[in-house]
Amino acid sequence: MAKEDTKDLLKFLKPFPAEVKEIALWLRDWVWDLYPTANEIIYDNYNALAFGWTITNRLGSNFCNIAVGRSSYNVHFGFFYGSKLSDPDKILLGQGNQYRYILVKKKSDLPKTYFKKLLKEAYAFAQTKVKEKDKKVSGLTITKSVSAAKRPAKKKNKT
Repeated sequence: MAKEDTKDLLKFLKPFPAEVKEIALWLRDWVWDLYPTANEIIYDNYNALAFGWTITNRLGSNFCNIAVGRSSYNVHFGFFYGSKLSDPDKILLGQGNQYRYILVKKKSDLPKTYFKKLLKEAYAFAQTKVKEKDKKVSGLTITKSVSAAKRPAKKKNKT
């Protein structure tokens, strides 16, 4: 099962502070426990490390993701098609045409019950994006992109 497939992700998380890694891995475990047959897709890019869950092997059927910024160390827990979600409490951030997220600085920042409802809605919406030609796979971790160049890590303040 892919939840245990952490080799690449742990390598990509290595430059980040311990508290950032802890939050990102805690969120990852939470999503895997809710959607064990989904697939995790990892993108280690210049500005951020992002990993998300999809029902195929393509980003286009992604329903949620975690992004860790290289310069800010912000952990975003978001929805690829977040603008399509109901979000009755209006807690999701983002002004673009598609992506919505919340910042998670500590575990208590995640309203689990509320997000379980949003995840269910996002998963159903992602299913509508699946094309006949899409490869349906289940329970895999797929590393899609590894950028050779990375934004330099933010320097720690000396006090």
